Amino acid sequence: MLALAIFVVTLILVIWQPKGLGIGWSALGGALVALLAGVVRLSDVGVVWDIVWDATFTFVALIVISLILDEAGFFAWAALHVARWGNGRGHLLFPLVVVLGAVIAAFFANDGAALLLTPIVIAILLRLDFSPPAALAFIIATGFVADTTSLPLIISNLVNIVSANYFDIAFDRYAAVMVPVNLVSLVATLIVLWIAFGRRIPKRYSVAELDAPRSAIKDSLIFRAAFPLLSVLLVAYFVTAPLGIPIAFVTGAAAIVLMAIAGRWWRGGKDAAVSVTAALKGAPWQIVLFSIGMYLVVYGLGNAGLTDYGARALQWLAGQGDFVATIGTGFLSAIVASIMNNLPSTLVGALAIDRAQVPAVTQELMVYANVIGNDLGPKFTPIGSLATLLWLHVLAGKGYKIGWGQYMKIGLLITPPVLLATLVALALWLPALPRS
Repeated sequence: MLALAIFVVTLILVIWQPKGLGIGWSALGGALVALLAGVVRLSDVGVVWDIVWDATFTFVALIVISLILDEAGFFAWAALHVARWGNGRGHLLFPLVVVLGAVIAAFFANDGAALLLTPIVIAILLRLDFSPPAALAFIIATGFVADTTSLPLIISNLVNIVSANYFDIAFDRYAAVMVPVNLVSLVATLIVLWIAFGRRIPKRYSVAELDAPRSAIKDSLIFRAAFPLLSVLLVAYFVTAPLGIPIAFVTGAAAIVLMAIAGRWWRGGKDAAVSVTAALKGAPWQIVLFSIGMYLVVYGLGNAGLTDYGARALQWLAGQGDFVATIGTGFLSAIVASIMNNLPSTLVGALAIDRAQVPAVTQELMVYANVIGNDLGPKFTPIGSLATLLWLHVLAGKGYKIGWGQYMKIGLLITPPVLLATLVALALWLPALPRS
């Protein structure tokens, strides 16, 4: 009960953020209380740090890359191109925006897709004079697809990185399993969003109201370097995976190269159009503190018996066959994530799966089902992920206030069918792959 009380109070502080208290300081405070109360031991700090450091710094590096590219106009350029590809047809623009969100989520993580693309899409919708109901359809779609299609690569979600590192899943193996599954999730997302919001979308819009995509580019040097750099980075992930090089090192190297280009370091910063300092200040450094603090608090829950309860539930699911085990694990993870936030939920699931006595094939299915549940499950509630809370905050600042009740009504309507379709795809696809 003590471990649970510490977790609940810590989570409340993380979500509430009284007087602007950073999420990292709240989590560290909870971890300190857990240490002083004996819920976790000093030796657990090293164990948890070993689990989270690579994921955390990879995430920070990705956000730095995203912020620099955003300041250079890269994402605005892409969004304007997509708006022009819609050719004035609203029913074509809607799926194109969803696909753009999926691509950005794959390479720049779900947080980048939701937080960077949403303001750009809003600006374009205002320029096109879309009605509030139509604008809401695009806004919800942008925030929703950022999570539902954050499955394909290890770097697409902090959840993916933590899980892959915990179970030693190589970058290429993960992609082989999850890229096809993510495509199913994308199709399911498009269908569900279209059913929910298709009638709100205008049939026509004026392309003439749009700026030329080229006008969005604020730093041509960064823009020209973006595609080669991202291509090399993607290849580097696959090349370095068998060598055991941490993903944070590879992503960090790319971030440093992009910072050098943005800051014009070879000429002392002359003619720099993008502020590297601002990008570094905007990076989610609180996530570093949050990761070690919150995961320590959750580790205390595991020490107190939560992991054992989870392992028993998973063993029961395994007894029902691999298909039921996959679906059950995914939905169980999703429910837990929607209640306790997906980052601590991921570790709870990983610890339980590791402890459960199940066959190797079943365990692998559960590992990926846990990822899917924690990537998609947060869409049930606003507190399911920090990205959703930040996304709602960004929307409120733009004049689009979505209440928690309205959010949950939408989330509970559109999330379950996408989650189910994605888990079914996993259950059918993974057994057909050769064992790694």
